[in-house]
Amino acid sequence: MSGASWADQWDNSGDSAKGGRTGGGAVVRSGGGGAASNSNTAKYKEKLGQGLDKTKTLASSGFMKLKTGSAIGFRWVKDKYHKTTNKH
Repeated sequence: MSGASWADQWDNSGDSAKGGRTGGGAVVRSGGGGAASNSNTAKYKEKLGQGLDKTKTLASSGFMKLKTGSAIGFRWVKDKYHKTTNKH
C-alpha cells in the first residue's frame, strides 16, 4: 500500500508534493448549462408529463374496472343471499 491517502490521490489542487496525481480526479460539472441544457430539460419534462398522463389514465381505467367488478360481485352475493333467506 502506498503512503498517499485517498484524499491525496483525488486532490485536484495541483500540489504533487504529497504524491497525488496532478490534474487527475473526479470530473466536476458546473450547474450553469446553456440553451442546450434548457432544451434537454424541457424535452425531458415533456416526456415525463406524457408518461404521467398515460399512467394516470391507465390507473383511472383500472380503478373503474375494479369498481364495476366489485359492484357486480357484491350484487351477485346479495341476490344469492336474498334467494336463500326469502323462502317462506
